[in-house]
Amino acid sequence: MHVVIAGGSGLLGRALATSLAASSCSVVVLSRQPPSGAGDRTGTEPESRAVDGQVRVAGWTPDGRTGPWAAELRAATAIVNLAGTSIAGSRWTSARKARILQSRMLATRSLVEAIVSLDGRPPLLVNASAIGYYGVSDDRLLDERSPAGRGFLAEVCSRTEEEARRAERDHVPVALLRTGVVLAADGGALPRLVLPFRLFVGGRIGSGRQYLSWIHLDDWVGMTRWVIERGDITGPVNLTAPDPVTNATFSRTLGRVLGRPVWLPVPSLALRLAFGEMADEVLLGGQRVVPARASSLGYRFAFPDLEGALQDLYGLAAPPGQ
Repeated sequence: MHVVIAGGSGLLGRALATSLAASSCSVVVLSRQPPSGAGDRTGTEPESRAVDGQVRVAGWTPDGRTGPWAAELRAATAIVNLAGTSIAGSRWTSARKARILQSRMLATRSLVEAIVSLDGRPPLLVNASAIGYYGVSDDRLLDERSPAGRGFLAEVCSRTEEEARRAERDHVPVALLRTGVVLAADGGALPRLVLPFRLFVGGRIGSGRQYLSWIHLDDWVGMTRWVIERGDITGPVNLTAPDPVTNATFSRTLGRVLGRPVWLPVPSLALRLAFGEMADEVLLGGQRVVPARASSLGYRFAFPDLEGALQDLYGLAAPPGQ
């Protein structure tokens, strides 16, 4: 099996590439940064370098067009699109929102243009999106049949998915992965959520009533590989655990696993002052999303419940009486 991962240098891409390579799959990671040591070659072949046995890194320019890097897509079983500017890290100014949207649109357009130009049977396009597609909601249960919501993240997800689905006109199978909050000990959102608890000042965020739809990193990799290896799953697939919880429940569970008190809530006003619009959509808003398609099609979760997932990541037993 040969898999190409666009934007594979982040937490998810690294974990997926490592897992695939360990199973003797050949993996190419497309990176915006030219690989060091690739030389000053120009012409029709993409620059690339081997990084770990079965994994190579190749440079690409996701500008909405195809290019020499498209040669890496030949003979691919699947192409996984994880490319795009991070939604976190800084306040959502108008300029940053434009970069977030454009980076995803252009990367997806480039891949679609390259895929439809290939000869022979087209590979599966696995296009990563997010449960932000559903917008901020109350406690309504949402699955893959639920419509798109409102807000900036819903717009980004909807427009990127529409761009990916253009490939279907040329009979390219397209799977749309809508990812929840990925729990990993060494990256993503969890280390930042854990830090206040380590300092004995952890607590719920805002009212604590907003839902958090999460997934353990191992299950994110497992579900993505499951989609790739089956090859017949197309359309939207929610990559979330079957046990979404409120922020208050998440905080209590995290405190119990870490052996820390849960007593100091983070005020909504402080978050809005610090993060602006992003606070309402990412921190104070939430979605109660379930993986209906994965459950019905037989995916077996390694970590279906939150406490088990957190215990695996931190390996700490809860103190007696908690």
